[in-house]
Amino acid sequence: MKKIFTYENGIVSLMSLIFGVLFFDRLALNYLVPYVAKDLNLNNLQIGLLAAGLSLAWAFSSYFTTAWSESRNKNKITFIVAIFIFSICSFGSGLAIGFGTLLAARLIMGLAEGPVIPLAQVFVERESTPRRLGLNVGIVQAVGGALFGSILAPVILIQIAENMGWRTAFYIAGIPGLLIGVITVFYLRKSTTVSRGNKSHKGFNVKELWQYNNIKWGTLLACCVFGWWFATIPFITKYFTDVQGMDAGTMQKTMGLLGVAMLISSLFFPGISDKIGRKKALLIALSLGVFYPFAVYFLNGSGAHLPVMFVTYAMVGTIPLVAAIVPSEAVPNRLKAKAVGFVTAVAEIVGGVLVPAIAGGLSDAINESAFLWIGAALAVLSLFFLSKLEETKGKVVE
Repeated sequence: MKKIFTYENGIVSLMSLIFGVLFFDRLALNYLVPYVAKDLNLNNLQIGLLAAGLSLAWAFSSYFTTAWSESRNKNKITFIVAIFIFSICSFGSGLAIGFGTLLAARLIMGLAEGPVIPLAQVFVERESTPRRLGLNVGIVQAVGGALFGSILAPVILIQIAENMGWRTAFYIAGIPGLLIGVITVFYLRKSTTVSRGNKSHKGFNVKELWQYNNIKWGTLLACCVFGWWFATIPFITKYFTDVQGMDAGTMQKTMGLLGVAMLISSLFFPGISDKIGRKKALLIALSLGVFYPFAVYFLNGSGAHLPVMFVTYAMVGTIPLVAAIVPSEAVPNRLKAKAVGFVTAVAEIVGGVLVPAIAGGLSDAINESAFLWIGAALAVLSLFFLSKLEETKGKVVE
């Protein structure tokens, strides 16, 4: 029993919950967009810009706020304050009266959420035994991003929107973060959050980070993975309902099923990477992801539609690998937080800002399915960047 109630398991559990409320808040708009777009008269370009705006703020903050916090040994206070702010911002989304006010709420939310992910991932790595690193990071992503953000969120939020309105759904989404923020104040140890650098290592270290092979190629790989996800996730619910004719109940179940796929893949691929290596695990998942957009488009109405989407959506399970494990294993301890923040920031800008804006614009101008083909192209490109990575499992960088 003592092996279960260890501080390592406690940190993994707490970070999983924090990831959960963060992604619950961040992804809420994606599931509520059919209701919000109708009420606020939003087009595909505006929907893409909302996703891009949050990602841009997230990207800026994930690196610069994380680097500032790490350099000044302010990780714990930065982490806790950020949790409270992004939770409060969910209420702001519910108060929006138009595109401008909704965009402002999402921008502030992105600034607050930015440092939470890289700091949480570094906290988990510091408390993880080496043989469990991939599994622990996968658990955080799976329980947090998948269970809360992709399985529970669409079921709960769509149900609330149907019965009480989309504004109430946003209000309710903000409550759990406030409660978990209080728990974090008392549970998180100073030894977990203390900076590992010294006064000579202050600054942003961008040039130094870029000298590491797996930071250079891993950043480009992360851009493709993030882009693949953000090319589809902001538009997929609207595509299912408006183009493929799904009713709200079927769409809700479909998104829930994709959430289950994210849960399983986020556990499986980081976990199996502890056994077979990071590159082999990534190769399997990325290869499956190439076929996801084709499954969405060509198999609609067939019995294979949901099963094939379920399997090919597995590429989403590479996010904890490309955003946390690969960059953290590529650099020495003093640069780990900055490395994770840097890769996340660039991937958010390219994959989370530029890609959804382009995908939304092309979907308006050319065809409603244009965002799917952008995702397919990025999945293929990711395989090229993967070939440039060096295997880092079990290696220590001095």
